Amino acid sequence: MDSELAPQFPSTLRRLALILITLLVSVIMGSALIASWNEPQVASRLELYQTDLLLQATAWEGEGLPAEQVTTLRRNLLGADPIADAQTAYESVRETALNTLAENTAMNGDTAVSPRLQNALEGQSELLDLLDLRLGILEAERGDLAAAASSWQAVKSRQAKGDRLWRTADTLNALWQGANIPDESEALLTETLQGWFRNRALAQYYQQTQAPAALATLEQAETDKAQGLIFTLAAVGVFPVIGAFSGILLLIGLGAQRLVKGTEALLAQNRDRGWETPWPAETIWLVIVGGFLFMGQLVVPVVISPLRGVLAETGIRGQALFALTYYLLMSVGAIAVLFFAIRSYRPLPPDWFTVKLRSNGWLWGLGGYFAALPLMLTVSVLNQQIWQGQGGSNPLLQTVLEAQDPLALAIFFTTASIAAPLFEEFLFRGFLLPSLTRYMPVWGAIGVSSLIFAIAHLSLSEVLPLTVLGVVLGVVYTRSRNLLSPMLLHSAWNSITMLGLFLLGSSVN
Repeated sequence: MDSELAPQFPSTLRRLALILITLLVSVIMGSALIASWNEPQVASRLELYQTDLLLQATAWEGEGLPAEQVTTLRRNLLGADPIADAQTAYESVRETALNTLAENTAMNGDTAVSPRLQNALEGQSELLDLLDLRLGILEAERGDLAAAASSWQAVKSRQAKGDRLWRTADTLNALWQGANIPDESEALLTETLQGWFRNRALAQYYQQTQAPAALATLEQAETDKAQGLIFTLAAVGVFPVIGAFSGILLLIGLGAQRLVKGTEALLAQNRDRGWETPWPAETIWLVIVGGFLFMGQLVVPVVISPLRGVLAETGIRGQALFALTYYLLMSVGAIAVLFFAIRSYRPLPPDWFTVKLRSNGWLWGLGGYFAALPLMLTVSVLNQQIWQGQGGSNPLLQTVLEAQDPLALAIFFTTASIAAPLFEEFLFRGFLLPSLTRYMPVWGAIGVSSLIFAIAHLSLSEVLPLTVLGVVLGVVYTRSRNLLSPMLLHSAWNSITMLGLFLLGSSVN
């Protein structure tokens, strides 16, 4: 009897350990997801950055173009009244920030909150003050000086007298109300404000202090910069629309081919053919929970926590290097667990972890990107309606948006556009999706693996869009049977997102 039970002990202990690890990881991930509930989305900031870009582009004069063409281009790119549109956008984001702060105050009161949520709330408080500073300038430019004074007074009421934002609000009010202007005004406005708002405040300052030469220099600089911003607007606004339209045509074409050719169509290729999976569900559990989630949420953060303080002293470059180091260590840990978990099943059956460079995998990846565009744009609009600017976002996006250091951006790009696609596609599409086909149809494996992929990003507002993206990645992989395809699609998606963030951030600053 004892000899029969002995072999079961290692298996029983392993399962018990997995259960405990799963419970621990569930608590950590659950806490992170709950914390993201009231965190702001980076999409709100992105909308404001694009709004600021539009405002700066209003200085474009279309030199060398016919007047009628300039008028048409300005209307199509900038809108009929860009300042009024900007005010509406800022008021919407301000309302969301106010609601977030009010809801958290009502929910938590004096109760201590997690560091992640505390940082988010502090960011919302600062954002609210910056929004009111800018709203005041928009209102003043539209001639509503009473509303502008009210916006600036709101900032002063929340800030301690003498603080930078308090002094900025006081200075702006003095500029437009004709009061005495502090000596430090020019330096303060240059430091606190950005883009169009800084230029409008400085223009008002130069007018009030009767500095026509400085005003002329500022206006010329605005005009010169606006010329380049027109192309940036096209890149971040028009090109995605063109890409989405191309994606719609591609989806229609693929759908029509499916109807006409049936099982011989591209979308029907390998549709119901699963993988020969030799390992049991416990191995899948071990790799995803023990290898990926446990490593990523507990082991690696603890191991490299001393490094965070050291790198923090180096500024944005340190943040970028820390993010890359964390991701590489997490990837190595998860892949090591995967390697040891399936080594007894080697040699693996056909189609496992296949990367074929000389194939049509490139076309599947590129086509998948364009097909994903209209789907993701549609889901993003729906997602905004659901979450109303809350639900959290990947903190890396906001950092990239505000970073202007070329080396830091290069490191962030390496993390998001190379390391993440390679590792995540290897794990979620290369291992998890095929493994699940042992227990469910291919379409079910695509759906489940996509949902786990989305939840693993730990932001509630990203669950829906990332699930949709995961489905596209899964369809591309199951049809192509080539990991190169989803890796290329994933890399293209992250790369173009990073490029858009860089263009927005660099244009507004």
